[in-house]
Amino acid sequence: MGKKPNLKQLAAKAVVTDQYKKQLNRVKSSGAETNCIEDAVKDVLRNLPAAASNALVIYGDPQSGKTEMMICLTARLLDEGSKLIIHLLNDSIDLLTQSLDRFRDAGLAPAPRDASELADSPIPTGQRAILFCKKNTHDLSKLINALSAAGPRIVIDDEADFATPNSKVNKQQQTKINELVGNLIGTNGKYIGVTATPARLNLNNTFNNKTETWVQFRAHSAYTGQDHFFPQSGQVPYRLEKLTKPATQEDAQQALARFLVTVAYLNTTATAKAGEKNYTLLVHTSGKKDDHAADRKAIEALMNALMAGSGNAFDALLETIYAEARTLYPRADASTLTSYVVANASRSAVIVLNSNRVRAATGATPTTPKCPFTVIIGGNIVSRGVTFPNLLAMYFTRDVANKLQQDTYIQRARMFGARGPYLKHFELTIPAALYDDWHRCFVFHRLALEAIKNNQESPVWVGDPRISIASPSSIDRQTVNFDKGEMSFQIFDFPDAQKFDDIVSADPTSIATLKKLATAIEEGMPPYLIKYIDAALKKDPGTLAIHTASSIAKYTSGPDVDVDAISRTKGFIGNPQLEPTKFPNAIHHVKIFHNGKGKARVFYKNRRRVHFVKNMK
Repeated sequence: MGKKPNLKQLAAKAVVTDQYKKQLNRVKSSGAETNCIEDAVKDVLRNLPAAASNALVIYGDPQSGKTEMMICLTARLLDEGSKLIIHLLNDSIDLLTQSLDRFRDAGLAPAPRDASELADSPIPTGQRAILFCKKNTHDLSKLINALSAAGPRIVIDDEADFATPNSKVNKQQQTKINELVGNLIGTNGKYIGVTATPARLNLNNTFNNKTETWVQFRAHSAYTGQDHFFPQSGQVPYRLEKLTKPATQEDAQQALARFLVTVAYLNTTATAKAGEKNYTLLVHTSGKKDDHAADRKAIEALMNALMAGSGNAFDALLETIYAEARTLYPRADASTLTSYVVANASRSAVIVLNSNRVRAATGATPTTPKCPFTVIIGGNIVSRGVTFPNLLAMYFTRDVANKLQQDTYIQRARMFGARGPYLKHFELTIPAALYDDWHRCFVFHRLALEAIKNNQESPVWVGDPRISIASPSSIDRQTVNFDKGEMSFQIFDFPDAQKFDDIVSADPTSIATLKKLATAIEEGMPPYLIKYIDAALKKDPGTLAIHTASSIAKYTSGPDVDVDAISRTKGFIGNPQLEPTKFPNAIHHVKIFHNGKGKARVFYKNRRRVHFVKNMK
C-alpha cells in the first residue's frame, strides 16, 4: 500500500480545468462552428476590464446561438478564476427550464443551479457557483440576501434590454428591477448584458454602458435570419403568405392545412430516409389569454374532425388538405400526402404557451415538438428568448393599433435560426401591412448596427411614425438627441477630394455612382446602406442625391463639435448642403465631410418621415 497523500493538498488541486476548451470541443463535435463564439469571448475578455462602470453589452441577431456562446463564455470566465457567475433571465419558468437544461447538459463545473434552491442558505466567499435567477423582485431579493458574503460576481443578463433598464429614468426615480440588478452587481461586480436589440440599453444609459466596449456576436454560417426572411430585394427563399384582408378563421384553417401537408411531404418524401421528425406550427395572434383559449379550441376542433374520419367537418378539411397538397407539391402524390395526414392526425399536440399553461400536461420542454404535428399557441413569451426547434411554420397576425416597438417585434422573429435544411418549406402567414412594418423594423435596426461595427461612438437609431425605437419612458431625455437628422459611418482616409468629387459629379443621382463611391471609400460606407437605398429607389426612383464633399476645417472643436472625429451634435447637413434647387425631388442624401487633415466620413440624411435618435452622452 502506498504512502497516504496529503489530502488537503490533494483537495486544493482538485479543480476542473480547461473548461473553455472542452466546451469548444463539445460544440465542434456537434458539427457546429466555434469561430464566432471564440471571437466574442476574446472581445469580452479584452473589453470588460476597460468597460465604464464594469458594464458591457454583447449584441447579436435573434436566435443566432447566443445561449451556446454564453455557455462557452461562462466556461472561459471560470478558467480565468471567476468564482461566482449569475445568469439573469426573463420572468418565465419555461425560459428558466430551457436555459438550465442547456447549461447542465453542457457539463459545466460547478453544475448550474436555480437560485431559488439557495433558499436562505448564504454562499460563502470563494465558493464557486453558477446560478440562474428570474428577473422578478421576489427572486432577486432572495438571491441578494443569499450572496451577501459571496464576494465579487459576474452578472450575465440574457435579454438585458427587457425589465433591467430603468423606465423611470426621466422621473429621477428607479424601477425596482433596475435597483435590484444594480444591488446584485454590487460595487465590485461586473455586468454583461446580452441581447439582440441593444438600442434601449444605449438610450437608457443602463448601468452607464458605453458602445465603445460593446461586443458583436456574429451569427454562424448556417444561420437563417434577416437576410433570408426580410431581404432587401429579390424573392424570399421560403413560403410567404401575405394576407391582404383582416385574418379570418378560414385563413387559420388553410395555414394549418398547409402545415399538415408540409410535414407529410417532409416525412414521406424529402427527408424520409432520415426518419420521421416532429415539427411545430407557432400561432401568435394576440397577447390575451382568452384569445389563446379561443385559438386552441378552434385548432383542436379541426384536429378532432380529422381524427373522427367522417362527417361534414372532416369532408371539408379533407378537401382543403388534398387541394393544398396538389398546390404545394405538384410533383408528389397528393393522395399519399393526404393519407399521411389523416393516418397520423392522432399524433398531434396543441400547446398554449403562456403563464396559465399546465406544466404537468405539457412537460418541462414544451417548445420541443414531441409529435409530428405540434401546434404551439404563444403569448408574450414568444417575444423573448424561447427557442423553437424544428419550427416549420408561423401564423403571425398580432398587430398593434398605433406604433410597433422595434425591439419587441425584432425579438418576435422566432423563425430565425438554423432553418436551412427545410427553409424552402418554411411558411410565414402574416398580414401584408404587418410584414412591411416588420421588414422596416429590421432595416432600421441593421442600419444602426452597421454604424457601430467600426465607428466607436454612440449609434444613431432609426424609426418612423409607425415604428418606435424603444419604449419612450426608458429613453433618457437628458442625454438623448431626438433631432439628430442624419447618421454617419466610419472615418476613412481622404487624401484627394477631387478624386471623390469626380466620381460624384459624373451622375449624382445614380445608384451606380454610389456604388463606385463606396468602392473608392471601402469600409467608410457600409454595404447595407447601399442595399437600403437601392431597394428604396425601386419604389421611389429619382430620389437619390449624392453631393460633392465639403470641409469642416473652419469649425472649432468644442463641446458640440469634434473636428478630428468629424462629429457635431446638430449634424452637418442643413438646407444649404441639401441643395434643394439642384435636387428638388431627393429623399436620400449622401455627402462626404472631411476635416482638412486627410480624414473624412460619409453622412446620410433621409428627408422622408424617418427620424434619427442618438445618445449624446
